[in-house]
Amino acid sequence: MAEQPIFGQEANRLFLVVVDQSEEFPAALKYACARAKRTGGRVALLYVYNVDKEFHHWKFVNRMADAEARAEAENILKLHALRVVQETGRTPDTYVREGDKRIELFALVKEHPEISMLVLSSAPGNKPGPLVAAVTGKFAGKIGIPVTVIPGTQRQENVAA
Repeated sequence: MAEQPIFGQEANRLFLVVVDQSEEFPAALKYACARAKRTGGRVALLYVYNVDKEFHHWKFVNRMADAEARAEAENILKLHALRVVQETGRTPDTYVREGDKRIELFALVKEHPEISMLVLSSAPGNKPGPLVAAVTGKFAGKIGIPVTVIPGTQRQENVAA
């Protein structure tokens, strides 16, 4: 028997996942998709890129580098958005930003009050990744939404919402 989505208090919650190339990222995405599907919520994806500005006196080079980085970010988001659609049946909200990942994450959450929860995965090993460290350490409680941290070492098929 297929599990029916729960509609009510959790319906239409927006689960934000920060997309990166880390080995723990897929666990966060899998969890957010499972939770969104089970609750009738949605997934949002944020990709933050950073362009080296060392050639600041060459505006053309900077513009080209920025355009290439943004195009790559959008392609990566499209790939993960397809997975979200396969997992949840709903198209995710997608956001591309340039800058510092923590600063852009906090700004996005402030600008979009419809974001209900941040889903992150912890890095394998003894030291958490920079975003997990930020939202559970120095900046704990400052993001303004609940944060769920999934073990990054958890195998994909074992991640359940």
